[in-house]
Amino acid sequence: MRRAALEAAGRQHHPGATLYVLATPIGNLADLTLRAIHLLGRIDALACEDTRVSAQLLHHLGLEKPLIALHAHNEQQAAAAVVERLARGEAVGYVSDAGTPAISDPGAALVATVAAAGYRVVPLPGASSATAALSVAGDTLGHGFRFVGFLPAKGGERRDALAACLADSATLVLFEAPHRIEALAAALAADAPGRRVTLCRELSKQFETIVTLAAAELPGWLAADANRERGEFVLVLHALPAAAPDALPAAALRTLAVLLRELPLKQAVALASEISGAPRNALYEHALATRAP
Repeated sequence: MRRAALEAAGRQHHPGATLYVLATPIGNLADLTLRAIHLLGRIDALACEDTRVSAQLLHHLGLEKPLIALHAHNEQQAAAAVVERLARGEAVGYVSDAGTPAISDPGAALVATVAAAGYRVVPLPGASSATAALSVAGDTLGHGFRFVGFLPAKGGERRDALAACLADSATLVLFEAPHRIEALAAALAADAPGRRVTLCRELSKQFETIVTLAAAELPGWLAADANRERGEFVLVLHALPAAAPDALPAAALRTLAVLLRELPLKQAVALASEISGAPRNALYEHALATRAP
């Protein structure tokens, strides 16, 4: 493995005094990139979310490196220790427990601190549960996506956050823990029964499960097999179809119709939007669709 990594990445330039942010597997060790393996062999120290997890990864590769614990509770202080090493010209890596750091895991404050100190930060892309789930969702209505991650754990904050998600028509990516997946499924079924959801469980692992169905069907699907509530979950809430022009408020359409009789299309749309508060783009599409040929 390390020989293949050397052949693939050995001629690439990886300078010192640099922080390398490395993606690690989300469950399948074979998903570690050759470039990441090569860099893990070259760096002077490795900052990591959990030293036990990272030590095991290095052991698989036959490597030993000084480890710097850098997690959600000590990120600022540990970032200062990383900067001290960079000041000595060392190359330092950072990994979270799994996947790409600084998205849902720690790492953002480290990157900001290193960049503010004037040192280079280099990403080594690789496994990401969010993009893996999106790639198999088949969300044909989506154009881009919004990453939500874990919803708040507390009741009121959680309800408000979920309501904000369901009011968003874009593609959304959520993470969920096994002890809360049943409650999340019930909430989605109650509040957005028709929304398409792709549920991914244990991505890249032995018992990987991927299913796409309407939110109303989620509770029943989970209840059909107790094993379906185990593991880590990524959910893709599919994008909603664009609202039809006729969904515009009747008052806005009446205002637009009157203005179109007297004014050019663009001016009529702009004024109708200002008067009614209706979206300008939707009014424009309606005007085009209804304008006489």
